[in-house]
Amino acid sequence: MADAAKCPDCSRINEVLSRVGDRWSVLVVISLAQYGVLRFNELKRNLGISQRMLSLTLRSLERDGLVSRTYYPTIPPKVEYALTPLGESFREPLRALGLWALEHLPVIDAARAEFDAAAEAEKKSA
Repeated sequence: MADAAKCPDCSRINEVLSRVGDRWSVLVVISLAQYGVLRFNELKRNLGISQRMLSLTLRSLERDGLVSRTYYPTIPPKVEYALTPLGESFREPLRALGLWALEHLPVIDAARAEFDAAAEAEKKSA
């Protein structure tokens, strides 16, 4: 890992990337970007995520300013989630990353197969 004196911003960058780069955060942002304002159970159904994991993910994204939570004191209570302007600004980098992943999936799959075959051969020869 880089020394803090050599890379003073590295720990802050790592902190942000660990949040926005985790699996569920990315999928929540993509879902809100695609469908707009969603309620908790709509997100849960769209993503196939557990209730606990979705709660944790939404709270973290809200804390970081990427998602807004609007509570309506109705009966039954209603809560909606939406991307904030900061969350909206994350759409394009996320889109570019997704396109890169789709474009390179065959190469990644081939590299994985080659690696796994070599590891299996090494295991058999040991």
